[in-house]
Amino acid sequence: MTTTGMNRGGQLLDGGAKFAAAPGIFGQLFAPGIHKLIDRIDVGLERGSITGHLPDGTTRLLGGRSPGFDAVVHLKDWRALIRLAINGSVGWYQAWEAGEWSSPDLVSVFAVMGANAQSLGNAARSKGPFKLAARFAHWFNRNDKPGARRNIQAHYDLGNDFYAQWLDPTMTYSSAILPDGVEDLAAGQRAKWQALADRIEGAKAVLEIGCGWGGLADHLQNGGAQVTAISLSDEQLAWARERQNDAITFLKQDYRDVQGQFDAIVSVEMVEALGREYWPTFMDCIARNLKPGGRAAIQYISIDDAIFDAYAASADFIQAYVFPGGLLIRTSEFRRLAQDRGLQWQDQVDFGQDYAETLKQWRMAFDAAVEDGRLPDGFDQRFIGLWRYYLDYCEGGFRCGSIDVHQVTLRMPA
Repeated sequence: MTTTGMNRGGQLLDGGAKFAAAPGIFGQLFAPGIHKLIDRIDVGLERGSITGHLPDGTTRLLGGRSPGFDAVVHLKDWRALIRLAINGSVGWYQAWEAGEWSSPDLVSVFAVMGANAQSLGNAARSKGPFKLAARFAHWFNRNDKPGARRNIQAHYDLGNDFYAQWLDPTMTYSSAILPDGVEDLAAGQRAKWQALADRIEGAKAVLEIGCGWGGLADHLQNGGAQVTAISLSDEQLAWARERQNDAITFLKQDYRDVQGQFDAIVSVEMVEALGREYWPTFMDCIARNLKPGGRAAIQYISIDDAIFDAYAASADFIQAYVFPGGLLIRTSEFRRLAQDRGLQWQDQVDFGQDYAETLKQWRMAFDAAVEDGRLPDGFDQRFIGLWRYYLDYCEGGFRCGSIDVHQVTLRMPA
C-alpha cells in the first residue's frame, strides 16, 4: 500500500497555513521597534552567539559573552524579525520559507535559540492575538478519536515509499542508542530495541502501543514474547503485516480501546502525539492493561520543565506543520500521573545526544535521496524544504538540551 497523488505532504502544509500570520498592519506597528527587538535578542543570548548580517548591509554580533553554540544568520528582510516577534517559531519558519533569512547551518541557529529559550523569553514567542489564534488552531487538531486518526494520517501515511528512502533499513522512526563513535544507525536501532526488551525481560504477553513499521514487535517476538501491536497508520500496518513475523497480531486500534491483561507494555515515542489532555488517559490504559507485577517500557521525548509553560501556552512550528495535535512531555507531570495510578517510575535513562546524531543521519540520508532523485513523485520543493527544516530544527533542540529523550520502566506492584 502506498499513498499516491500529486500533492503529497499537502495536508501538513495546508494544516500549517492555519497558523500563518502575515505581518500586515501589526508589522507596521512593530517596524519602528525592530532595533529594540534586536537589542532584546542580544541581551537574551546568555550563552553562545548569533552573527547577524542585516538588510542594511551592517553586521552585528548578538550575545558572545559566554561559551555556547555560535550561529550565522543572513537577514535579508526586516519582516523576518517581525514574523519572529509576533508569531514565534511558526513565524520564523514562514520567514525562512519566504526567503527572508538564511543560514549556512540551521542546526546551530536552533541550538543557540533553544539553549537560551528561557532568557530570550517572549522575544521569540508568539504574542497577543497571534498567540490566541495559534492556540485556537491547535485546539482543532486535538486528539479525540477522529482527530487522532486524522493527525496520524497526515504525518505517518505520507507513504512507505517516502520513509524508506531516508530511514535506515530497520524502518525505525525514533531515536537510536548510539554510543560514542558508533555511526551504524541500524545497529543503534537494534540496541534501542534490546534496551527496551531488557526492561521487560521474561514477559510473555506484550502489548506495543504505536508499533510503527513493526521492527520492535518483531524483535520482541523473536525473543519469545507473544506480541499484540497496535497503530492507527494504514501505511505502517500494511508494511508490518507484509514483512514482519506472522505470529505478531497487528491491529488498527486506538490505545483507548484496548482491553486486556498483559505481562508488559512497550511504547516508543507515541505519547508526544497525544496532547496534554490525554496524558491521564494514556496512563489509565497502562494501569488498566498491565497484570500485577507487570512492567511498561516507555521511550518518550520531553521539553525542559523551565520552559514548558510558555511552550504549552501556544503552538510551535512542529505542532503547526509537522505533528498536528502533539505536545512534548513534561517529565515531572508525566511521572506524577503514573504514580497517581500506582505505577512505580524506575530506571529512567536520558540520551538526547543520541537523538541528535540519529536526526543528523536522517537529514544526510534525506538530502542524498533528494539529490539522487529517489523521492517518490508528488513531493514538491516546498515540502522538501519543510522536511529539511524540521529535521534541522529537532536536531538543534536535542543538541542544546532544551528537549531530551528518555527510557523509563513503569512497574505495577504485584
